[in-house]
Amino acid sequence: MAKQGSCFCGKVRISYEGEPVTQVLCHCLDCRKITGSVFSTNLVVPGAGFKVLSGAPKTISKTSDSGNEITSHFCGDCGSTLWRDGVSFGENKVIKVGVLDDLNALDEAKPVGELFAHHRVAWVPEVATKAR
Repeated sequence: MAKQGSCFCGKVRISYEGEPVTQVLCHCLDCRKITGSVFSTNLVVPGAGFKVLSGAPKTISKTSDSGNEITSHFCGDCGSTLWRDGVSFGENKVIKVGVLDDLNALDEAKPVGELFAHHRVAWVPEVATKAR
């Protein structure tokens, strides 16, 4: 069954089918800027099961902390980032879990790892198993 989500204003809607490849927190400096917080909570999902259902997201690409190009896909009206993709993730899409409609999505997205853990702020506890 497909899971759906949207930006804050609802003009851009996305969905994905299939099991996530992984569930991670990201402490990179981009995610701090995108979220306005200390990390982002992400589902990495197969690109083959990912769709934009409505709207036309805008994009911005830049060199990420890894040195690879990464593209953020966001609503041009409300500014919400819905997902990111780039060479580091292959065909996968990195969905920001907070955009999903399911109120339990964040509970179900308990991270199994962290990206850019060296940027984790001191008061955020470490995830038991880290993805690097």
